[in-house]
Amino acid sequence: MTIDPRRIRVLKDAPDNANGRYVLYLLQQANRAYNNPALELAIEEANHRGLPVVACFGLLEGSNGFPEANARHYAFLLDGLCDAANGLAKRDIGFVMRKCSPAEIAIDLAEDAALLVLDRGYLGIQKTWYAEICKAVETKIVQVEGDVAVPVELASSRHEFAARTFRPKISPHLDDFLSPLTTRKVKHPARDLDLKTEIDISDPEAVLASMTLDRSVPPVKRFKGGETEARRRLKAFLAGPFEDYGDTRGKPEAGSASHMSPYLHFGQISPVEIVLAAREAKASKEDKSAFVEEVVVRRELAMNHVFYTENYGSYDEAVPEWARETLADKAGDKRPHHYTDRQLANGETHDHGWNVAMKEMRETGYMHNHLRMYWGKKILEWSKTPKEGFERTLRLNNRFFLDGRDPNSFTNVAWIYGLHDRPWVKRPVFGTVRYQNENSLRKFNFKAYEEDVERLCAAENGQAAAEEEDEEPSLL
Repeated sequence: MTIDPRRIRVLKDAPDNANGRYVLYLLQQANRAYNNPALELAIEEANHRGLPVVACFGLLEGSNGFPEANARHYAFLLDGLCDAANGLAKRDIGFVMRKCSPAEIAIDLAEDAALLVLDRGYLGIQKTWYAEICKAVETKIVQVEGDVAVPVELASSRHEFAARTFRPKISPHLDDFLSPLTTRKVKHPARDLDLKTEIDISDPEAVLASMTLDRSVPPVKRFKGGETEARRRLKAFLAGPFEDYGDTRGKPEAGSASHMSPYLHFGQISPVEIVLAAREAKASKEDKSAFVEEVVVRRELAMNHVFYTENYGSYDEAVPEWARETLADKAGDKRPHHYTDRQLANGETHDHGWNVAMKEMRETGYMHNHLRMYWGKKILEWSKTPKEGFERTLRLNNRFFLDGRDPNSFTNVAWIYGLHDRPWVKRPVFGTVRYQNENSLRKFNFKAYEEDVERLCAAENGQAAAEEEDEEPSLL
């Protein structure tokens, strides 16, 4: 199908480079070779011009690396890029990968490009890259939205107060944007181009070993990156646990997880592809509705938050005023427990349930959303000030979670402190911000969950074979 023109933005309206040898696509947010609107537009434009397509990726490392990214994140990313490179090669699309910023590689290769196509992300660092590219590149630049179902500005023109205000705005657009994407045929292969690439991504482990990066958080065995693996997991989820998703998604031990969040974060699968597959699956209308709520409404509410909040990683800007006021009012309340960052990271608290959840996060890069909320509320309770708690929660989140440093991460951490919520009954420390206690752990079979965590962690350490199907039912 034709790419909806509302997904396309002209960032720089300039004439084609008459000497252009290819159409260039900066593979940045959408790290996949299929179901990628930006790539399909690049193919369409290249076919029209009688040119091949070249995709490129700039790999940051060392002091210039992606903020807070470590070996865990890079291993997953590189697996995905290897898979994407294979897919691009099958489609006769050239691929160049270098150790530099995305802006640097795009600017360099754009000198020989008739047109530059970008995909789109919403983090501040990505916006900086786009601005740098637009300033330096002389040829025409178009950007194509492929990371959300509904373009953020179209879904809402302002920062939304909560899901209940966002849902009625985005829902009317879903039928227009939840449609299949045609895979175009490349008419002019890129195999004859003399392209210089610094990185052989066919061996992701070797690339990882060659990088200068933070290795204090190791890669995980539980999740392998790449669009092929994302689709395998999605297929297994829709053929099994999805049938009871509406009833079991809130139970960490129930085995109802899609585990799509890391793959969405790294752009290894399209949210539209996920929803279309879910609509065709064997499940009730209620199950499908609950899943679309997670994949589209909740996830894109997070995109709305980071898009309309300049400093979304700042306590003073990300947390609503009413919540900051009530937390400040209770800042002097006695806190019976206080832990250092190191104690939190090692799971050395008095709360056994919290420690188990932290172990899963630390060892496997994942935690069920029900537990993420409990986990974060306790850090607020155990920190000297709300601002300290916010910053510690975000640091731990971004360090250990595979899908950390994502709009969902920044939004979920701010939710702990009152974002997208309303005032509740006033309590010590929390004021009128929503409170959670150990009763949250009694709403599911905690013993079964703990056994699953022990098995998963043993598998990470090579002590047992991990099951193919994982345990948690929440997308986020």
